[in-house]
Order: sequence, then C-alpha cells, then structure tokens
Amino acid sequence: MSLTSDPPKAAVVATEDYGALKVVPVRHPWRWVAVAAVLVAQFLHGLATNPAWEWDVFARFFTAETILKAVWVTLQLTFYGTVLGFALGILLAFMRLSASRFLVSVAVAYIWAFRSIPLIVQLLFWFNLAYLYKELQFGIPFGPGFYSFDTMGLVGALGAAVLGLALHQAAYAAEIVRGGVLAVDSGQLEAAAALGIPKLRRLRRIVLPQAMRSILPSAANEIISLFKGTSIVSVMAIGELFYQVQVVYGRNGRVVPLLMVATVWYILLTAALSVLQHYVERHYAKGATR
Repeated sequence: MSLTSDPPKAAVVATEDYGALKVVPVRHPWRWVAVAAVLVAQFLHGLATNPAWEWDVFARFFTAETILKAVWVTLQLTFYGTVLGFALGILLAFMRLSASRFLVSVAVAYIWAFRSIPLIVQLLFWFNLAYLYKELQFGIPFGPGFYSFDTMGLVGALGAAVLGLALHQAAYAAEIVRGGVLAVDSGQLEAAAALGIPKLRRLRRIVLPQAMRSILPSAANEIISLFKGTSIVSVMAIGELFYQVQVVYGRNGRVVPLLMVATVWYILLTAALSVLQHYVERHYAKGATR
C-alpha cells in the first residue's frame, strides 16, 4: 500500500493564484517630496543668508521711480507690439488661406522674410531709417515727386522699436492663427454654407470661437516671449526695464541686486499674463469636451 497521496486541491489553487498575480514595486512618493523640500529649503536659505545678493539694495531700487517708469515702457512696448502684430498676423493668415495665388505669395514672402531676419537687425534697420532714406517723396513712379518730407523725425526710437516688434511678431502670429483656423472641422463650414449663413458670420460665429482654443496657448507663449524680448531694444537706448537696470548698476556697481530687480519684475508680470491666459482659455473652452 503506497503512503503517497496527491496534494490538497487548496494548495494547487493557491500556487496557481500566486503565479497570476501582477507584481508592483512599492512606491515611496514622499521620498521625492522630502528631497525636493530639502533642495528648495537650501536654495531659499542661501538667498536669505548670502550677503552677495544685497537684498537691501534690491528693496531700495525695486519700487524706485526710474524702475517703475521703465516697467511702464516695457508694458507699452509689449501692448503695442502685440496688438499691431496680431492684427497684421490675422490679415496675413487669411491671405495665406485665400484662393488668390497673389495674396498667398505675398503672405508667404512676408512670413519667410521676417522670420529669417533676426529681430535685432530689424530693430536697428528701422532705427537707422533716416540714414538710409533721408527724404521720402510721393509722386509719379520713377518720375517727378509732388510731395516730399524729411525722414529724420518720422520714426523715433520708441516708434522704431514698436514697428520692429510688431512686424516681427506678425510673421509668427500669422502661422499661429492659420494653424488654429485649419484645426476647425471643415464639415461645419460646409453645413453652415448649406444653411445659407453669410461668409463673414461663419467666420465670426463658427470658425474663430473654435479656432481660439488652438490659437490661445501658442499666442500666449508668443506674447510672453515678446514681453521678455523687449529687453533687446536696449541696444537702441530706450528706457525699458533691462536698459534702465543696466544704467543704474553702471553707476553704482551693484550688478547682482539690480539684475534681481529686473528678474523679479519679469517673473511677476509673466505670472500676471499667465493668469490672464488661464481665464481667457477657460472662456473659450465653454462647450468643449475636455
């Protein structure tokens, strides 16, 4: 008589169940939180205790009258560059989307040219317009002129900066707007046309509200880039934020705290633009599934 026997059924079932289990490593999220907290604490401690930051100098100049005026000039450059740039960009975008080969060619040539030339070169060109063309005439092409005027006072430093920023911004805004319009389902336009809705109303009530969902994130990035890019007009001796900071630390030699003044102002204003972007995006996201 054999003393061996088959294993119990419960043991077989248990062995098979363990083999089918999915092994998941134990996660320790608080470890990374602790590491990040220690690094942030060390960074903040260094900011607070390192005398090289000269926070007393920072506090003295952060709300100084010259700095506040420079911030206002920076905001003006950003506002005018954005408004004029996107107005021209929208026109260029619809020129590229038109059925006219001539309009498409003009828009493509403009976008290609202004995206190819560095912004600083464009700014210096407009700043030196009076050197290139001392006088402008209106009259018969290649013939006598009926009216002429001096270009010396035509474009000042601030006007040249706004013109250069706006024309440069328009090339990028055109592609952003065109991409947003192309993202709208063409079937909706066909349905609207079948219902007899006028073309302008189709554009205003159907295309643009939906295109804004695609346009806004990229457009906000461009506006923020333009806001920070206004510092490049310092080469034209315009009293915007970065130029004014350079003037101040050129006089007193406090480079680090003055650079921190500019940095904190850029951070605060960029945060304000990001908050505004959030609310505008939420407005145009009404009715969206996501």
